[in-house]
Amino acid sequence: MTEFRIGEAAELLGVSADTVRRWVDAGRLPAGRDEHGHRVIDGAELAAFVRARSAEPDERSEESSARNRLRGIVTAVVKDTVMAQVDIQAGPFRVVSLMSREAVDELDLRVGSVAVAVIKSTTVVVERGGTG
Repeated sequence: MTEFRIGEAAELLGVSADTVRRWVDAGRLPAGRDEHGHRVIDGAELAAFVRARSAEPDERSEESSARNRLRGIVTAVVKDTVMAQVDIQAGPFRVVSLMSREAVDELDLRVGSVAVAVIKSTTVVVERGGTG
């Protein structure tokens, strides 16, 4: 059975450890104690919590078939005459998009802008990650 300490759960969820503690204290996220008295969250419980949170509708989810929406801040925009590269930091994730320069200009994407990376893919590679 996989268990996560508060800091590990926070890292996986992209929130602070204090936020996870508040969820635990409020009873929103069940937690127990390990042999050292540290709070731990069962992996299945954490997965259920994440599923419940992701079921909350996004304001644009009914306008698109894409469900992978990562809100973040634009950290870089590199444009040439035809194409552009836009980097977005969404929590702990860096998302890089290649698009037309025209699209970047129309969306007025600049460093510091808030943007949503909407991802729809036919191929998703899954790797097993360690808990450390």
